[in-house]
Amino acid sequence: MENSSLPSMDISKATDVVSGETMNNTGEGLLRAGKDNKVTPGVAKSYSKSKDGKTYTFNLRKSKWSNGDQVTAKDFVYSWQRTVNPKTASQYAYLLAPVKNANAIMKGKEAVSNLGIKAEGNYKVVVTLTKATNYFPSLVASPTFFPQNKSVVNKYGSKYATTAQANVYNGPFKLTYWTGTSDNWTMSKNASYWNAKNVKLKKINFKTMKDPQTALSQYQSGKLDATYLSGQQPKNYKNSKEYVERKSAGTFYLEINQKKDSMLRNKKARQALSMAINRNQFINKVLEDGSTPAKGVVASGLASYKGKDFSDVANVKSASTQNLAQAKKLWKEALKETGRKSYSFTFMADDTPAGKSAAEFLQSQWSKLPNVKVTNQNLPFKTRLSRSQNGQFDIVATAWGADFPDPISFLQLFTSDNSYNNGKWTSATYNRDIANANGKDANNEGARWNDLVDAQKTLLNDQGVIPFYQQGKAQLVKSNVKGLIYFPTGANWDFSKTYIAK
Repeated sequence: MENSSLPSMDISKATDVVSGETMNNTGEGLLRAGKDNKVTPGVAKSYSKSKDGKTYTFNLRKSKWSNGDQVTAKDFVYSWQRTVNPKTASQYAYLLAPVKNANAIMKGKEAVSNLGIKAEGNYKVVVTLTKATNYFPSLVASPTFFPQNKSVVNKYGSKYATTAQANVYNGPFKLTYWTGTSDNWTMSKNASYWNAKNVKLKKINFKTMKDPQTALSQYQSGKLDATYLSGQQPKNYKNSKEYVERKSAGTFYLEINQKKDSMLRNKKARQALSMAINRNQFINKVLEDGSTPAKGVVASGLASYKGKDFSDVANVKSASTQNLAQAKKLWKEALKETGRKSYSFTFMADDTPAGKSAAEFLQSQWSKLPNVKVTNQNLPFKTRLSRSQNGQFDIVATAWGADFPDPISFLQLFTSDNSYNNGKWTSATYNRDIANANGKDANNEGARWNDLVDAQKTLLNDQGVIPFYQQGKAQLVKSNVKGLIYFPTGANWDFSKTYIAK
């Protein structure tokens, strides 16, 4: 069961969690994500790294696409080039930034063919990086780095990856039903997969259910093997043997449109909006699903250095803690500074149960500020995403799940030129710290860590965004479902080792 439908299966264009988990099971990269943030062999049976950390050589096994074509080194070269090509307009192209010439290509200043990935014959991929990037193997295991079959992309043109049939798959499963707009989709075992003999499930049916009670009823009647819980459900089922809490490396935060007007550009107004929120109350009384209040934008438990968690070291308590008296004071000052007596704004969120609960809760919290009127707008996920990207919002609830276990996965979102910086917050200090972490300090673990800590503190001290909560997913999973692999980062699920016990 999923809360949102499947929006896209185009590796170069998909951006959401549902697409990511589907691609992670219907496709496979050079490496696969494994437990405890370790990578395991994928299409590449082995790989080596040069002493300076800038060159990776991947030795490919012989494997096939679901249509019988061989998966070759050229499929990886084509896929990565397609993603960084400005004409593709990929929002995830920035993940390829460590690859030589990627940034120049994305800016249209270099030919796509000059990307630092080369095929040496059919079964060797050589990748050249601009600089050493210690998390590169983890990146390579994410769907953005998967291969694509050029002849299939060309065959379907604009229809490519918009339905189950307009695509090919090289992973443990293949999509056998998905219309592109359907709320249901089906993954079936891919007989062409190189390790098919160890894939035990023949079919996985996914259903989109926005009503948690309907989903629970289907689970109880045996029509679903797993379902997410929300509202009062987690509290009611916490003692069940089938109850599981999944701690995600995903943070919900509120983006504030800095282009909108002087009020939202006012730091005191942004701080007041944050300080008005009782996050503990929302977690304990509304969600009750294993989520925790966010300390910043970087999720707790994602990364540590010298035994200290990033979220603790880079914490700015005033940016994520309720202080209603101070919030009211700051809000009055912001009204005065911007020449206003009152202020009205619209808060945008998804039309999911969690999205609606968040909107109602925040509306009630913000109504405690003087002379404010908040209108809620709950929209389908695709619509909310589109309006966020186009700057058509005042304040919006958004979320980010780490693609790999490093703080930069979150922090690169808020540089001035990042396509995900929908609120258009900008800081030269922040940009410099991120540039240093990715540049001169890339090979110096301690200096790089300090750059990233300073960057988050800059973001939070200016209340560039409002941290809300770190997502926990409460689930019921039938006790006969075994071998389910969950990752806090990236595409979350790997069903390749899952089976139903008799």
